[in-house]
Order: sequence, then C-alpha cells, then structure tokens
Amino acid sequence: MRGKHLSFYKLVSYVCVIYILYAVVNNYMVDPRAEAFLSHKTDLAHELKTQSWIIVLYIHIAFACVAMASGLLNFWTRRYEKLRRLHRLNGYVYVSTVLLVVLTSGYMAPYATGGKISSMGFNLLNLVWLAITTTAIIHIRKKRVLQHRRWMIRSYVFCFTNMLIHLLTFLLHGMIGISYVTSYMIGLYGAIVLLLLAPEVIFRFERKPI
Repeated sequence: MRGKHLSFYKLVSYVCVIYILYAVVNNYMVDPRAEAFLSHKTDLAHELKTQSWIIVLYIHIAFACVAMASGLLNFWTRRYEKLRRLHRLNGYVYVSTVLLVVLTSGYMAPYATGGKISSMGFNLLNLVWLAITTTAIIHIRKKRVLQHRRWMIRSYVFCFTNMLIHLLTFLLHGMIGISYVTSYMIGLYGAIVLLLLAPEVIFRFERKPI
C-alpha cells in the first residue's frame, strides 16, 4: 500500500512540475500580455484596466505556483520527524500564498470570462478554499493530525483549479465545438464540483493514513 501511495505522490509531483513550468513559460514568456486570453473578454460589466489587470495576473500566477509547490512539499516532509519544523514553516508559506491567490483572484473576478456568472463562480470558489484551509488550521492547532491532513488535501486540490478549468474548456471548445465563453463557464463550475469530489474519492480508496 505504501508503494501505491509513493507512486501516486510521484504522479502528482510530475503533474505539478510540468504545469508550473507551463504556467511560467506561457504567461511570462510566450504571451506576457495575455492577449489570447483577453481576446475572449467581451461585454464586461466593469471597465478593464489592462495594465493593472496584467500585473495582478502576474502576482496571482506566481503565488499560485508557489502554493502548488509548497503544498506538495508538505505532503512529503510530514513523513519525517526531523523535518517537522520545515513542515510547519512551509505550512505558513502555503497558507500565506493561498490567501494572496484568493485576494488576487477576487480582484480579477469581476472581469472573468463569461461575465457575472463566472464572477460568482470564482467568488464562491475563493470563499470555499479559504473556509477549507481555515478548517485545516483549526484542526492542527487542536492536535487533530488526521483531520488536519484530510482538510489540507481538500485545500490542496484547489491549487489545480486553473488547470482543470482550462482542461475542461479545451475539451468542450476545442474538441466538441461549444463556444469558448460557454465552455469556460461550464469548465469553471465543473472544476468546482471535481475539486470538491476528488479528495472524497481519495479518502474512500485509502485503507490507512499516508
């Protein structure tokens, strides 16, 4: 069983590394002005100040990548007693970056592709992520290690939000032919459902704590 856990961890690690590299290269090098993504933002209820939006986007992406890497590291360091201090310190880094990701996402939510419906989805997502992460913190402060670990897994899967949204959008728009905006809105809400269900599936297949 331990071997399966390690294999799953390695798989998640590979996905994280590949996605972080993709996010950095695509957003900071290939399309630094986000022209492809911005081209789909039409009929916005609020005037988009492009330069400010891009700066916030850069900050959002940077901290999202740090959160993804930080969370992954903590699921490794928790195995070793001598790394407990690193685990705790890195936990502070993870929580701080989640807060910054949520704040920057909140700034960009009114300009979300798909208008008000998408904005509501992102605001809902941010509130749920904060609530779940806060619950994980409360559990560890009360020395409930197993509960803390499970709520941290629930929190960590939200680091894959953007990846899931764009994957679902690609499948709906690129392969089925649904309009990009509609595909993006469906992808957003579909991602929220998958993010909430994924940890419960993981727990169901676990026979004992990692």
